[in-house]
Amino acid sequence: MAAVVLALSAPSAGAAGPRTSSAGCEAVRDAVVDSLGVLTQRHGLTGAAVDVVDGHCGTWGAARGVADLGTGRPMNATDRLRIGSVSKTFTATVVVQLAAEGRIGLDAPVERYLPGLIRGNGHDGHRITVRQLLQHTSGIPDHVEAFVDRPVNEWRYRHFEPRELIATALELPRPDKKWHYSTTNTLIAGLVVEKVTGRDVEAEVTRRIIKPLGLRDTYWPGDGTRIRGPHSRSYFTDADAPDGTHPPRVDGTEWNVTFGGAGGALVSAPSDVNRFFGALLGGKLLPARWLTEMKRTVPADPDRLWPGARYGLGLIATPLECGGRWWGHGGTVPGGHRALGAVGPGGRSVSLALNEVPGTDRAEEDFLAVVSTAFCTDRTDRAKETP
Repeated sequence: MAAVVLALSAPSAGAAGPRTSSAGCEAVRDAVVDSLGVLTQRHGLTGAAVDVVDGHCGTWGAARGVADLGTGRPMNATDRLRIGSVSKTFTATVVVQLAAEGRIGLDAPVERYLPGLIRGNGHDGHRITVRQLLQHTSGIPDHVEAFVDRPVNEWRYRHFEPRELIATALELPRPDKKWHYSTTNTLIAGLVVEKVTGRDVEAEVTRRIIKPLGLRDTYWPGDGTRIRGPHSRSYFTDADAPDGTHPPRVDGTEWNVTFGGAGGALVSAPSDVNRFFGALLGGKLLPARWLTEMKRTVPADPDRLWPGARYGLGLIATPLECGGRWWGHGGTVPGGHRALGAVGPGGRSVSLALNEVPGTDRAEEDFLAVVSTAFCTDRTDRAKETP
């Protein structure tokens, strides 16, 4: 049987607003634990964990499955992991902070900051704005697509420079849709940050976000292939397994993630991801006007995200069946870690961690269903109790 880990802390004494009943809080926890069990038992994922922060129900975490197949150690909501594209929101926040300071124009052409970088194959930095980079409407392909069909060990431990990856992307076929998710966009945005500040984007994210918020489990690994501190292992299936055989799980924990850079390299933990999104969407990192800019969205391609998703400046908005929407971002790394951070309509924040990427559409739907369950369970129960 999959291991179950549940850790709770009391809600803050000063929590404002109507208090959810203890029965309602228990219903949320039970429903979320069950939804994690769907991932590990029905879909066979190695491990799943969640951290929830709620002014009424307190802060609590839950986990199912195992963090390490070799030792059988249970999955834990406090473990570090690679958060992949959740890194994009950190980088985008710094870009918008610089815009608020008058140092970057969101609607200025990229050519102003990085002359000559975007050229060739129909791309022109004079006609692409910083906003379009953060919004994924630049029309620039995703360099990651150049690696997915190559043997993993050809590039798993390699160091990549951002300009090398950008050049790779510009040689790929142009996207056929207006909105095209591309990690390359965020690499370029990171170079804009470097240009205007004189410091690399990793240093600026650390100085402006990680240190002020006290995110002790969050760091840029550089070329380090190991994760420092307590962490879950991560697993992926071997695509090179012989035909007719069941592909074995491969340990993908050690990886050089410079291929993701400003758009995908961060290591963090669910509690830090929650703290970051809570601070961002709570107005602690940006003036209200500029947070509004981040939340100006365009429709996203459901084939590259999920149905109903809209994309702002490094932020995803997703409708909830119980009303309203959650704001946040998800991330995946090829080694097997999967992360998602989200803040719902009532301010509750949820951070998910997997150590194996869902392999089917149904498993992906059930991964997203954990978020909906966390946000909607007690709201649904209260609605049913209303005469």
